[in-house]
Order: sequence, then C-alpha cells, then structure tokens
Amino acid sequence: MTRIAPLDASARGAYLIAVTPFTPDGALDPASADTMVDFYLSHGATGLTLLGVLGEAPKLTQDEARRLTARVVERVAGRVPVVCGVSAPGFAGLRELAAALRDAGTSGLMLQPGPGLRSDQQILDWFAMALESIGADTPWVLQDHPIASGVSLPTSVVLELLRRHERCVMIKHEDSPGLAKLSAYRAASTRGDVRRVSILTGNGGGLFLPEEMARGADGAMTGFPYPEMMVGVVDAFARGDTERGRDLFDAYLPLARYEQQAGIGLAVRKHLMVARGAIAHPTLRRPGPSLSAQDLAEVERLLERQARRLAELG
Repeated sequence: MTRIAPLDASARGAYLIAVTPFTPDGALDPASADTMVDFYLSHGATGLTLLGVLGEAPKLTQDEARRLTARVVERVAGRVPVVCGVSAPGFAGLRELAAALRDAGTSGLMLQPGPGLRSDQQILDWFAMALESIGADTPWVLQDHPIASGVSLPTSVVLELLRRHERCVMIKHEDSPGLAKLSAYRAASTRGDVRRVSILTGNGGGLFLPEEMARGADGAMTGFPYPEMMVGVVDAFARGDTERGRDLFDAYLPLARYEQQAGIGLAVRKHLMVARGAIAHPTLRRPGPSLSAQDLAEVERLLERQARRLAELG
C-alpha cells in the first residue's frame, strides 16, 4: 500500500503547485509526472498541490484527475503531503470527484467557494454543503482566491469557517491586497479567538512572499519553475535571516513577474520546466497559448540577469 503523508495545521514550508504534464498530442504524460515529482522534491518542496488553476484542472476529465493524483502519490511515497484542488459545478459532481481523489491517495482537498455567492450567509451555507460532499473526516484547505472564484471572503467569514469546521487545517491565502487580512488572521489566533491553522500564500505566484512571511505566513503554496527560490526564502525567514530571504527573492523577481502575465504565464512556466529537465514537453492542453520567438528571447535575457544576481549573492 502506498504511504500517504498527513496534512494538518502544522504545515510549513513550500508546497509547490504542480503543472499537469501532457504529451505533444495532449494526453497525460505519466513519465513526466514522475520526473516532475523528483524535480520538486530534489529542490526541497515540503508538499505538492495538484489540480490548481495553473494545473489546468478544468481541462481534465475526472478519471484523468484521479489517475494523475494516483501517479503522483505513488511517486511521492509518503515523503510529503499531496493536496488536490477539487471543484465541480454541483455538489453531486463534487462528491464524486472528492471520493475519486481520496481513493487516489490525496492527503487533503482544497476548496474555493462556488460562483455567485454574495452574502456572508450564502458563503457559510455553501461551505457547509460542500463539506458534507467531500466527507467529514477529510482535512481541507480553504482557498481564498477572489480573482479565480469571483467571490470575496471577508476576514470575519474566514474566521467563522475556522470556528465551525475543525477539519480546515490551512488557508491558501491569495487575496490581493491581502497583507492586512493575513495579519488579522494571526492576531485572531494570538488572542485565542480562533485556533491557529497553517497559512500558505500564493499571491501572484509569490510576488509578495517576503512581506507575507514577515506578517506570519508559514510558507508558500504556489508554482514557479525555480522552486529553490521559494524554499530558500521561506527557510531564510524561518531562521531569522530576513535580509538573505529578501535578497534571494529579489534575484528571481523579474522572472517571477514576467511569468505572471495573463495568457502566457503557464506557457513560460512549462517551457522553463522542460529546460530544467522536470518534464518532457511544454504542451498546454487546448485551448492554450504558445510562446513567440520574442517571448523566448525575453525569457533568456531574464535568465541571464538572474544568473548574475545569484552569483553576486554567492
């Protein structure tokens, strides 16, 4: 039986949001799933997250999502937790997908609110029904990403969800601007108003990671083709060497900013992961963009500058 690492409120470090590898004809690429796992773990990932927005989850069938999860869980072999995003148009589909991902060995599920929710009570009711669908004993991550979900989660509502649902072990904090919100969560747990849960940030691919760590985040949950940046920044802050963390972040910032372009960002990420040997093909499942010669030239210039900055840091 494949070992499954537990997910709980003590989670820290860098949880890398994995891409979904495809062959050139758009089929799942299991061999690249293996090399991708090896790549992330070799660079210090403390967890992996599948089926995120940039994991092209909406383009996968339920069976593909299950097979990808099972392959990654098998390769991870219990070394780190594997979290899976779960979403469906209705609760029946959510129930089926959650069951399939649990059977595949996920350590926990990630939920973001369904579309069209406006009032605080609508949000609370939606999560109550969603949690009935995924199973009362399943650890889950609350994804607060208004740009993707279209739903704004007030701080007061997030705190109430923590009070009502003890199996929520983590907040994936992606609201923007969100620094004050992160501070409010930590202040509430310090006062004893709510229990302390893990807060991992994913805001803009990590564009505010130093500030978020200074505000009390436990680490990062986002994607970047240089996971050693996130691992290094989180580790530096954890040992109190904040200036080293900021300097390391600054060296990678131009590339991280470039990768956040709407439309081509995922194409940039997959291109670089192929270049680094993490996956075999840069394929995005259709519909998806491709990089122009000018895009590729800009990426190369950014990589040259990044290499110089890292050499200066030593």
